[in-house]
Amino acid sequence: MTNYNLKGKKIAFLATDGFEQVELTKPWEAAREVGAELHLISLKADDIQGVHHDKKGDTFSVDKTIDDVIAADYDGLVLPGGVFNPDALRVHEGAVNFVRDFFVQGKPVAAICHGPWTLIEADVVANRKVTSWPSLKTDLINAGAEWVDEECVCDSGLVTSRNPDDLPVFCEKMVEEFAEGIHVEQTT
Repeated sequence: MTNYNLKGKKIAFLATDGFEQVELTKPWEAAREVGAELHLISLKADDIQGVHHDKKGDTFSVDKTIDDVIAADYDGLVLPGGVFNPDALRVHEGAVNFVRDFFVQGKPVAAICHGPWTLIEADVVANRKVTSWPSLKTDLINAGAEWVDEECVCDSGLVTSRNPDDLPVFCEKMVEEFAEGIHVEQTT
C-alpha cells in the first residue's frame, strides 16, 4: 500500500454500535499492514455491532473503554462513520473530550462519512477544510468548517473522506499522516 512504517505507533479507533463496518475494517487493515498497534475503543466493554448501511454486520471485540484511555497514549485517531455510531459518540462527554484532546496535542485524526459529527461536537472543525457524507455539509459549515465535495481532504493532519468508495485514498492519506506524526495545528 505505502512505503510508510507505523511500527511503534499506537492508533486508536473510536466506535460504538452502528459503525459502518468497512469504514473501520479497511483503515484497520491499512494501519496494521504497516505495523501499527491498534486499539478498538468504545463506550462499553462489550462487543460492538457493525453495519453494512442499514443491515447488521459483524460484532467486534472492544480492546478498551473510553474511561480507560487518554489521547496522550496514542499517535493517531480514526473515526469511522455509520449514522448511529457518531450520533452516540457526540453525546458522550468522555468520547468528545478524547477526540478534542488529539487536536489539543496536535495529533493526526482521520474521520470518514458521518465520523465528522463527533468532530463538530468536539469544536475542532472551525477554519478547517473538510469533507463528509453530504448530509453533514450544513452541520460542518455551521460549525465553521469549509466543506468541499472531494474524495479526500487533508487539513493540517485532519483527514476526511465522504463514503466507503473513498476508502483507498482515505487509507493511504491516513497512513501518511500517522507516519508523519504530530503536526496538526492546535485549535483549542
